[in-house]
Amino acid sequence: MAYNLCASSSSLYQPLWNSLSSPSRDPKTKPSTYYFTKLPTFPPQLKPSSLLQLTTTHVSLRDSVPQQSAKEEENVRDPIGKAAGTSSKSYVWVNPRSAKASELRRKSYDARYSSLVKASEDLNSCEASVEEVSRVLNGLGHNLLEQDAVVVVNNMTNPAAALLAMRYFRDKLKFNREEVMYNVTMKVLRKCRKMSEAEELFDEMLQRGVKPDNVTFSTVISCARMCNLPEKAVEWFEKMSSFGITPDDVTYSTMIDAYGRAGNVEKALNLYDRARAEKWRLDAVTFSTLIKIYGISGNYDGCLNVYEEMKALGVKPNVVTLNTLLDAMGRAKRPWKAKIIYKEMIDSGLTPTFATHAALLRAYGRARYGEDALVVYREMKEKSMELNVVLYNTLLSMCADLGYVDEASRIFEDMKSCKVEPDSWTFSSLITIFSCSGRVSEAENALNAMVEAGFEPNLFVLTSMIQCYGKAQQTDDVVKTFNRLLELGITPDDRFCGCLLNVVTQTPVEELGKLVECVEKGNPKLGSVVKLLVQDNHEGNFKEQAAELFTSVAADVKKAYCNCLIDLCVNLNSLERACELLDLGLTLEIYTDIQSKSTTQWSLYLKSLSLGAALTALHVWINDLTKAVESGEVLPPVLGINTGHGKHKYSDKGLASVFESHLNELNAPFHEAPDKVGWFLTTKVAAEAWLEARKEAEVVAAV
Repeated sequence: MAYNLCASSSSLYQPLWNSLSSPSRDPKTKPSTYYFTKLPTFPPQLKPSSLLQLTTTHVSLRDSVPQQSAKEEENVRDPIGKAAGTSSKSYVWVNPRSAKASELRRKSYDARYSSLVKASEDLNSCEASVEEVSRVLNGLGHNLLEQDAVVVVNNMTNPAAALLAMRYFRDKLKFNREEVMYNVTMKVLRKCRKMSEAEELFDEMLQRGVKPDNVTFSTVISCARMCNLPEKAVEWFEKMSSFGITPDDVTYSTMIDAYGRAGNVEKALNLYDRARAEKWRLDAVTFSTLIKIYGISGNYDGCLNVYEEMKALGVKPNVVTLNTLLDAMGRAKRPWKAKIIYKEMIDSGLTPTFATHAALLRAYGRARYGEDALVVYREMKEKSMELNVVLYNTLLSMCADLGYVDEASRIFEDMKSCKVEPDSWTFSSLITIFSCSGRVSEAENALNAMVEAGFEPNLFVLTSMIQCYGKAQQTDDVVKTFNRLLELGITPDDRFCGCLLNVVTQTPVEELGKLVECVEKGNPKLGSVVKLLVQDNHEGNFKEQAAELFTSVAADVKKAYCNCLIDLCVNLNSLERACELLDLGLTLEIYTDIQSKSTTQWSLYLKSLSLGAALTALHVWINDLTKAVESGEVLPPVLGINTGHGKHKYSDKGLASVFESHLNELNAPFHEAPDKVGWFLTTKVAAEAWLEARKEAEVVAAV
């Protein structure tokens, strides 16, 4: 192969300040080595020595010919040019093995550039002292050029030595554009995240009478951005006008990110709207900030829109962008979107980081995608990623909601083995898991460990413990836990009293008296209603007192209260009171859409009811069907009962399995539909025959 030792100078003379106008550009790239050599053919009036004069208008990192006048530059761009009337693009193939090729390459600026880069490397590793810096730079000789100084400093990564090198060159050379030298030095400070030093260098510029330009400000602003100092970036941006400098597109784009990080969302979004209208170039970091802005405000569709716009503009998302989007989808509880985004990350060849896995784990955990969350957890363990207490708590909270008892135990053991200190939330989740599954000893051990770790049990924890003791029918422990709550000065809330009421429905009749007093202390109105039921007291207006209770409690617990009270009525064989409560629940719209009628099917919906409430609703529905038939109303071809097909997360039984046995006891002709899970269906003929048989049996029983 051959070498191009004299490429067209028009491609080499690119102004340095143009190459530095964008913070993302890096002009340190070494000039390319070409396979074919373009040999110069100089006209008689242009001597080769004149090519060594420094241009007064341009300084470029890629200038292989360092100095010339404006007119000479035109001649160099067209060496033969108008004088000879021929093309300047004269190429001669040179055998790379010949001595001539080796000599020409050695004399090219590539060799000079290599020595300058070597000097930069030596400065990066040397002691940052005037003596050491001078020793290295003296090795470059006395014929230093402005271009040499720019190349050396631009390739440095030692900020202290870079400042000394800049001052060395400043003392040795007379710069045509001294701000260029300051700009490349500031770029080194930016690279090393030295914001205070960059500000000091800016002050030095002003003291020396050097006027900063757009590149100066954009470099300082991007330095503040890299140092995570958005307020500083805003401060520097807003002082540009006082220097008579108008920001360019790149600086404006950077400020979208800076304003967003500084909390000035309105300004950031206004700049983004302008960026779209004027087609500014935006980088992936800016889009990441926009996604974060929309995510924090809860506009998750806005996050996705920004992501789609980013792709439409051809800006390639980086890992940070996708991690930010994953985090937003997690807070939006859109785990299916998180799956799609993660797949796009893998397909694009990006390597997931710890933040990626953490965002996925939070997204799946919050949305209760149990299996997906556990898969991510195992991947993190396989990759030796260390989880923090927040991630462990996310997993344990998910396990508590899904009833993953064994998985929670393993995760907690892993947490302890990794020496991650549990907090009060950790213990709360564990106590909830063990309590809901009826594991009294494990729940008590977790409570004791919580106290030993220095955390007082809160209302949530004591609620779980009461639920645990209630499941185990340890009534005395329920009373002790309730008294402990009062001793700690904690006021029972509606949820706590609802849990206590649920325990009442599981307590043997002979021990109910122990709990009635607790219920009265927790909520006097609830205690009054429970007392009327337990004591079978028919004095006063029961329905009125129950209505007053439901009006006084929070909306999110009304159905739970009504369900439990009906369950208690069923346990006490007080069907009349149970029907009163169901009717009250329908009147107050605590229960809605329990029955539906169409020309083809009448249905009873029991999915949101407790077992006692469901049995009561069935009793009422059967009576309604009987009355309809007696009044001559025609039944539809199909009648159905929908119990839902789910089961309780801490039990193998659901309403459907329990309800099926009750229907059998009633000899009801409803059978589970094979193609409609959770539905029990019967025909008009079978229903009418059954209702008639029930009527006849009641007549016989009355006789």
